[in-house]
Amino acid sequence: MAREIIVGSRDSALAMWQTNWVVDNLKRLNPHYSFRILSMKTQGDKILDVALAKIGDKGLFTKELELAMLNGEIDMAVHSMKDLPTVLPRGLTIGAICERVDPRDVVISREGIPLDRLPKGARIGTSSLRRCAQLLHYRPDLKLDPLRGNLNTRMAKLERQNLDAIILAAAGVERLGWGDRITERLSTDICLPAVGQGSIGIEIREDDREVYEVVRTLNHFPSEAAIKAERALLKKLEGGCQIPIGALGTVEGDRLTLYGVVASLDGKDLVRSSISGPATEAEALGEKLAAQVIEMGADKILKSVRQEFLKNENRN
Repeated sequence: MAREIIVGSRDSALAMWQTNWVVDNLKRLNPHYSFRILSMKTQGDKILDVALAKIGDKGLFTKELELAMLNGEIDMAVHSMKDLPTVLPRGLTIGAICERVDPRDVVISREGIPLDRLPKGARIGTSSLRRCAQLLHYRPDLKLDPLRGNLNTRMAKLERQNLDAIILAAAGVERLGWGDRITERLSTDICLPAVGQGSIGIEIREDDREVYEVVRTLNHFPSEAAIKAERALLKKLEGGCQIPIGALGTVEGDRLTLYGVVASLDGKDLVRSSISGPATEAEALGEKLAAQVIEMGADKILKSVRQEFLKNENRN
C-alpha cells in the first residue's frame, strides 16, 4: 500500500494555492505516493491589527507548522520561501526550493498611475519595512500606511482607506488571478525584493530520507542557488524579514549574480552592492556580499534600525 504523506499548510488562500500546486506536481512526479493536506493558522495569520515589525518575525508564519512536523502530525510543510527564517529548528531542513516566478514587487494603484507619476505625498499601503525604506529613498515625499491582511483584504483597503496605491509581491498577485490589476512591476533598481520572494519552499524532517527523495523531484537548482545566496547574505547580516534588507540572486549558466541592499527606515541612508561567481558557491557568495556591504556602512544602518525598534518598544 502506498505511503500517505501529510502536507502542512497555512490556511490562507495564497498558501493553499501554493500547497495544492506542490501536491499536484508531487503526485505527477511520484505516482506511487498519496498526499493529504492539513491546514492550520499561524501566529502571523491570527494577529492582523499589529505591524509585523512590532510582533517579531522569527517563525511568525512557520512555527505552528514546524511544531506539527516535529510532533509527527505532518511529514512536510509548504511555505513561501520569504517566510522561512534563515535558522530552522533543530531536526528540520529545506528539502526543496521550487522554480521561482517573478520575484519583483508590483504597484497596484487606484487610478492606474505608475509610481513615478503618483502625486506628491501620495499614500502607499505596505507593511514591509524593506519596501518602505527603498520607496522613501526613491521618493521621500511618499506617505507609507501600514497594510496587513490577505490579498482580498489588502485590495479592499486600497479603496476603503483611500490609498493611492498598494505594493505587493508579483507572485502572490498572479497566483490568485489578480494579474490584470497590476499597474507596474517595480524595477529592481528601485526596490530589491525580499529574500526568497517568488519561490515556494518545502520543509521536511532532516532524518526522513524517503520524504526527502520525494520532494527533491520538485527542486529547481538555479532557484535553489539564487535563494541560498540570498539567505546566506541575510543570515550574515543577522536580519529578519522585518529589517530593511533586500536581495536578488540570478543564475545564468553556471554563474550567479547576487544584488543586496540595506537601508535605514526613512530611506535616507542606503547601501547597495553586487557580486558574481560560480552558482555552486552560492552561500559563500552571499557571505562575501554581506561583508562587502558591511564595509560600506550597512552595519551602522542596521544598528540604528535596531535602536529605533528598542526605542519604540520602550515607549510602548
